[in-house]
Amino acid sequence: MEGNYFYGTGRRKTSTARVRVYDTPGGVIVNGKTVEDFFTVDAWLKTALKPLAVSGMSDKVTVIAKIEGGGINGQAGALSHGLARALVLLDETTKKPLKSEGLLTRDSRMKESKKYGLKRARKAAQYTKR
Repeated sequence: MEGNYFYGTGRRKTSTARVRVYDTPGGVIVNGKTVEDFFTVDAWLKTALKPLAVSGMSDKVTVIAKIEGGGINGQAGALSHGLARALVLLDETTKKPLKSEGLLTRDSRMKESKKYGLKRARKAAQYTKR
């Protein structure tokens, strides 16, 4: 798609979403698929499209996103974050409702690193007294 667009980068866990928002009516395309085909579970779809619902822009914009890395849950969060950022650039009045819903804040929770001598970050071998 050609023309002027507003860009937002979203991140969640190890996923990164590069989101372009065009101010013409259209659909949402993620990695060349429709958003319904990409996020098959309803909870992921709801998470990914929450900024459009909150700002009331779902039928006014076209969204094209490229998402890389991580799992599908992190990708949904990354798309939500990038979409919220791009919508603020498109229309400054959407900033207050998006911020109050916490959609402009990057979710900083990451997987805890593995510790030596343990099986995972905190899981240790079972303690035996005798």
